[in-house]
Order: sequence, then structure tokens, then C-alpha cells
Amino acid sequence: MPTLALSEIETVVLLHGLGVGGWTMHCLGSALARDGFHVVNLSYPSRTVLLETLARDWLPAQLAAHVPAASPRLHFVTHSMGGILVRAWLGRQSRTGPAFPANLGRVVMLAPPNAGSEAAERLGRSGLFRALLGPNLSLLGTAPQHLPQRLGPWPTTAELGIIAGNRSVNPLASIWVPKPNDGPVSVAATHLAGETAHRTVPASHTGILFHSATARAVSMFLRTGRFD
Repeated sequence: MPTLALSEIETVVLLHGLGVGGWTMHCLGSALARDGFHVVNLSYPSRTVLLETLARDWLPAQLAAHVPAASPRLHFVTHSMGGILVRAWLGRQSRTGPAFPANLGRVVMLAPPNAGSEAAERLGRSGLFRALLGPNLSLLGTAPQHLPQRLGPWPTTAELGIIAGNRSVNPLASIWVPKPNDGPVSVAATHLAGETAHRTVPASHTGILFHSATARAVSMFLRTGRFD
């Protein structure tokens, strides 16, 4: 079977959540690579650099450095705060330009706190957790002044699929977060005005990355704009 050039392969950029690295996206990235995508699994300084700065400076630089200019389509798959990073970047693009990439494809968000997280809001008041997870934790609450609410609806016509988990392994977080939830994020909070499709899987906030249904659903959406 002939090897395809990168100009013939669609690119998927993976963005992890708060306090971890690209290693958390490795299994999902491997599955997408087997399905024929060119995978770019990025790690970003989620605990030390503010989300607005990551969206303004870091992400554009990484895309310029790692995404083939000739890639026919550029997709994103994000986990948790990675989805807020993409929203912030696209929102900035819509306000200040340049325009969205001409090859912008589809976006899948896994367990995104699109309406904020009650758990992040409470833990963000703790000096210990702010020291562990950095300043972005305090930005992810549910109030109007918090970043997820300030970003507004989905800012582009690119198709957006959202996958939420509805199982929690963190009883403390679940006390604060409306049910059903994946621990820190409720299913309701994952929704975003302008989304194309939404589904839930029986997984926790981290477990959603390793659930067999997730990789299948992500690949299906990137190919077709539908989960099933």
C-alpha cells in the first residue's frame, strides 16, 4: 500500500487538560493515527502560563511549527481545559484576526468545562490547590466573570462535537458538582451554544480518555461530523 504524503493526510492536534501533559492523550492519539490521521500531540505549560497568554502566543506558535502547511484539514481534539484553550484561541481569531485557518476542520471536546466547574471554583479558593495547579484553576469557575462564561458561544461554523462522562470516582468533587457528572464537570456544563453533536459515555473525567467508546466516537466525528 503506498505511503501518503502529509499533504494528503488530515491533521489532528491534541490538547490535554490542566496539570498534566501530552502523555495523557497518547492512547487516543495512537488510535487516531491507526485510523489514518496525522497526529500532533502537544504539551503546554498549563500550571504556569495563563490561558489567555497560551491562546494568544503559545498555540499559534505551536501550530506554525508543527502542523504541515499543506495539510488538507486541521482538526482539534481536546480534554478538559484544552477545550477552553481552543475556545479562547478561536475567539481571539474572530475578534482580532487573522481569520480562522482556511483548512480548519472539526473539533471534539472531551469533558470540557464549557460552563465552568464548581469543583474548580471551590478548589481555586485554596492556596494549596492554587500552588499545585497554578493560576488557571481560578479561571475555570461558573460565575460570569470566569473565563468559560466570558468566552461566549462557539465562535465559528466549524463542526463541534462534545463527549461528556457521567461516572465519578471523586466523591468529594461530586458533592459540589450537579449530577450527572464525571467528578469535576457536570454533563450539563459540557454543553456549548453552537455545538453540532453531544454524547455521554460511562466514564470519569480522566477515564474518558481511555474508554473504548471515546476513540471510536472521536474518529467518527472527525470523519463525518456525527457520533453515530
